[in-house]
Amino acid sequence: MTSEEQTFLPPATLIRRLMAMIYDGFLLLGITFAYGVVIFLLRKLFGDDTLQAPHGFLQVLILAGLLFCWAFFYVWCWRRSGQTLGMKSWRLQLQAKDGGAVTSQNCWLRCLLAPLSLAALGAGYLWCLIDQRGDCLHDKWSETRTVLLPKPPKKGK
Repeated sequence: MTSEEQTFLPPATLIRRLMAMIYDGFLLLGITFAYGVVIFLLRKLFGDDTLQAPHGFLQVLILAGLLFCWAFFYVWCWRRSGQTLGMKSWRLQLQAKDGGAVTSQNCWLRCLLAPLSLAALGAGYLWCLIDQRGDCLHDKWSETRTVLLPKPPKKGK
């Protein structure tokens, strides 16, 4: 698909975005479990009371590590193909504003801004319902767009 064809793909609907997020939520659950196992093993290696650091500094560090793992999952998927598994299932793809591939900077910025769009009572996501291009606020801010890919041709036809 050429860059010109990608530019004219329709924007992703809110329902498709939310369904892809649910699918990806299950993958994030698996990432969280694996991260928890690593933290547990490190605790056992260095002693059981390693999480009892003053002022909870270690707890904050562990949470920051988990958030980084989640963000890395998205950045890796978006840079590789523009899609997470949930996005593939719902035929969504993340693109740069011009229809090309997203940069690492776009992806990291989007990872920072998308949770803010959701945390503001979903206002950043609901924005796609009134935006002319169908973009969410974090799409605009990160200079990306989420598009609906065409259905693949049926096999045997």
